[in-house]
Amino acid sequence: MSTDASPIKLSGWALILGASSGFGAATSLALAGAGCDIFGVHFDRKSTLPNAERVAAGIRALGREARFFNVNAADEERRTEVAGEMERVLAERGEAGRLRVMLHSLAFGTLKLFIADPMKDAVTKAQMDMTLDVMAHSLIYWTQELVGRGLMARGGRIYAMTSSGGARVLPHYGPVSAAKAALESNIRQLAAELAPLGIAANSIRAGVTDTPALQKIPGSDAIKAGAIRRNPSGRLTTTEDVARAIVVLSHPDAYWMTGNVIGVDGGEEIVG
Repeated sequence: MSTDASPIKLSGWALILGASSGFGAATSLALAGAGCDIFGVHFDRKSTLPNAERVAAGIRALGREARFFNVNAADEERRTEVAGEMERVLAERGEAGRLRVMLHSLAFGTLKLFIADPMKDAVTKAQMDMTLDVMAHSLIYWTQELVGRGLMARGGRIYAMTSSGGARVLPHYGPVSAAKAALESNIRQLAAELAPLGIAANSIRAGVTDTPALQKIPGSDAIKAGAIRRNPSGRLTTTEDVARAIVVLSHPDAYWMTGNVIGVDGGEEIVG
């Protein structure tokens, strides 16, 4: 994970949902390098908790503040508690409304077939509901907290991590594909409703990236090999590629970009 200072300078705070690994970890560090303090929400057991600790330490090494919360971001009670603590911190510092960025990078869903033999092995209603709730609809509820509490004001940016799998068919990916499609729809609706408030919302469609989430998909090695073959840049996308793009998009001059699915993939999508 890169901790190089960015030539783009930002201020205020960022909230990263999924801050301990993958895109969330890289974006936490990139935004800190650009000048943002970081609220991080992550859900780690004892074995993976050092990941969150390393990210928080990296943020502090860049001279920024890190306030991390090890909770389930999709839990309504925990979400309210974290939002209340963020509100308290910003109020104490005289920084109400200074949450400039929220990144939704939650990768927790079911990888099961819709139709299986035997059918008892197919995805269940509870698994579908959980996948859509965590990976798509929690974006709405977090945004409601931020805007309703006045934590994010004009100039704010909301990003959600999507993938090309939201519009394609992959084995076992059906529930997550549905969640990504819903996530993009949620971003479009939020962009329209937040535009009068001066807050932009965009989906970030990364190319194939070797993250812990990708490694859980059956056949991930073949997915990576195929992406390298067809990507005109000749390599996989990295989490740092995406993090740096988010920093650029968070510059005040990018205020008019909203409601989009923005590809950050080195040209992967245009060649199939």
